[in-house]
Amino acid sequence: MKKTLLAIAATLSIATAPAFATGEIESLITDADRERLANFDTTKSEAVEIAKAEGSEADVATLDTILSAEAIPFSDFDMTGDWQCRTIKLAGPVELVVYGWFRCRVTDDGSGWRLQKLSGSQRTTGRFFTESDTRLTYLGAGTVNDDAAPAYGAGPNSDQAGYAIRTGESEWHIEFPAPRYESKFNILQFRR
Repeated sequence: MKKTLLAIAATLSIATAPAFATGEIESLITDADRERLANFDTTKSEAVEIAKAEGSEADVATLDTILSAEAIPFSDFDMTGDWQCRTIKLAGPVELVVYGWFRCRVTDDGSGWRLQKLSGSQRTTGRFFTESDTRLTYLGAGTVNDDAAPAYGAGPNSDQAGYAIRTGESEWHIEFPAPRYESKFNILQFRR
């Protein structure tokens, strides 16, 4: 009986643990995305400056709330399940846009957490890799509407890279530097 309970407890602790990178990300990430992430801080700073200078008061307040939240560890967090998600686009044709809420889902396929944005016209499907206790790297592929998602690495028109940051008990977001279309910086925000 004790052995069975210990086995169940071990299985549950593995199922809720974050996906830790093993170097696999190094064999997957494209040179273009490696460069995007290397320039992350500069891209973010430039985009935020434009967005705050030109965005509406309400949208700037939303952006400030997201960006001012302190990063907290993912280590005790189970990301799996259904989420509401919305995109915030900075420094594009419109300097700051906060979209409405859509549906997203995170699953664990045994090798780590996987994200699917299930509704809205712009979607993403991808996987997380642990960079630190408070930041995950996301590699994914963007699609439009119900088009099938290509595999990450299929090319610059669909490849996406960003950093996920947890900011609350049931809040987190992904920051995407230099997305391919419509903006200089995107944030995909999540809440239960």
